[in-house]
Amino acid sequence: MSIAVSARDVTVIYEDFKALDSVSIAVEKGQSYGLVGESGSGKSTLLRAIAGLAPVASGTLEVNGQTLEPRRRDKAFYRDVQMVFQDPYGSLHPRQTIDRLLQEPLAIHGISDAEARIARALDEVGLGTGFRFRYSHQLSGGQRQRVAIARALIVEPSILLLDEPTSALDASVQAEVLNLLEQIRRDRGLTFLMVSHDLGVVTHMCDQLAVMRNGRVVEHLSASDLVEGRITADYTRNLMVASKGFVRTQA
Repeated sequence: MSIAVSARDVTVIYEDFKALDSVSIAVEKGQSYGLVGESGSGKSTLLRAIAGLAPVASGTLEVNGQTLEPRRRDKAFYRDVQMVFQDPYGSLHPRQTIDRLLQEPLAIHGISDAEARIARALDEVGLGTGFRFRYSHQLSGGQRQRVAIARALIVEPSILLLDEPTSALDASVQAEVLNLLEQIRRDRGLTFLMVSHDLGVVTHMCDQLAVMRNGRVVEHLSASDLVEGRITADYTRNLMVASKGFVRTQA
């Protein structure tokens, strides 16, 4: 299969801090690819580097066969690649209606069929047109994240960058949003690059994954490798132990 997103030896430096250190991944078209690791491991920095939001010091990034410049992204890139951020409370403008939030990317990209696209996007994320003229503060966290997903989908991208898209939501809502994302990926044939600290989420959503630590990839795995324990890095084993949570033992 052809490669949708490629990073080769990508390094990101903030002043004297190396946030990414020669990171390489390859995501096939139509694949869901996970980035896992503890906080500060560089997962979100890689997404931001792809989106042009982090200073790439060296290495090569490619999207759909096109080499990306270190910081510059043109309008065509943002029509093909959209990002869903972690915090649905901070990613939506509080003084704009949902209608305005969804119209804005259409206006930026010069897309004229706004009515049909807004109706489709809201329906696709399970909200419906009844939410169109509400404000984000009138919505629950799960509903806000559905709006954020609708906003990403409305320009019909081929790639979604997902930065912990459910970690700010209540546990009861997380599974609904993850199932929604997976359904959308199948229906639209999208490529996902998804950051998560939750190994359960990654094994449910992703085909392949990279385990990151201190700005480097320590291991590349398939989801089945992770489930069946075919692991080589001690760090990955420790992540698996941590993901099982706290277990009280009898004294």
